[in-house]
Amino acid sequence: MQVIRHHRYPAHNLSDIERAVSMATGAWIAWKGLRRGSSFGYVLALAGGELIRRGAMGSCPLYSALGISTASRGQGAETTSVPYEVGIRVDESVIIKRRPEEIFRFWRDLTNLPRIVSHVHRVEVSGNRSHWTVNGPAGQSLEWDAEIINEVENRLIAWRSLPGAQVDNAGSVHFHSQGPDATRVQVVLQYNPPAGVAGALIAKLWGEEPSQQIRNDLRELKRSLEAAVPIL
Repeated sequence: MQVIRHHRYPAHNLSDIERAVSMATGAWIAWKGLRRGSSFGYVLALAGGELIRRGAMGSCPLYSALGISTASRGQGAETTSVPYEVGIRVDESVIIKRRPEEIFRFWRDLTNLPRIVSHVHRVEVSGNRSHWTVNGPAGQSLEWDAEIINEVENRLIAWRSLPGAQVDNAGSVHFHSQGPDATRVQVVLQYNPPAGVAGALIAKLWGEEPSQQIRNDLRELKRSLEAAVPIL
């Protein structure tokens, strides 16, 4: 699991109003602290300085950890499921001793995935769109609609969730030939968990974090397909 960090383009998660209030409040607290001149006053001054930094940068680490943002989404919000600056990235792969076209054909029929992917309960397909029901952390059920946004036969399937999803996500599956009878299947996923980064870390402690799930599911896919399970 990789928490998305953009050092050149920091994640802004504060609205303009909240930034202004944070800077004004920080300046007042810092001024009061410096006037005290005591140890407690210096602590107040440091706290005020942090509020000033928070407002000036437009970024709150606590908000990031909790997945909270009061800023406008921007950066392609109408077409992007997971905003550029936020989310968790997962990148897992496995080599399977089957040809790319066989695995692609199996994966492209999304209704096959509940047979292999442990946390997917049901997938209903209508053209390039699908409705997903999955088992989330703590036994809760999560649902969303998704659409395939890019497809290259025997090489790539890419998707994104649609507005209103309980878990915003986007990703792709790549099928890399590794010789005449082997394929490296690579799953790249970016998602924004309901409880943000903190929720993802808590789920990881219980073995429910998506990178662990995907790693296990790819191993099961490898086991099943190499055991000559019929590919539809």
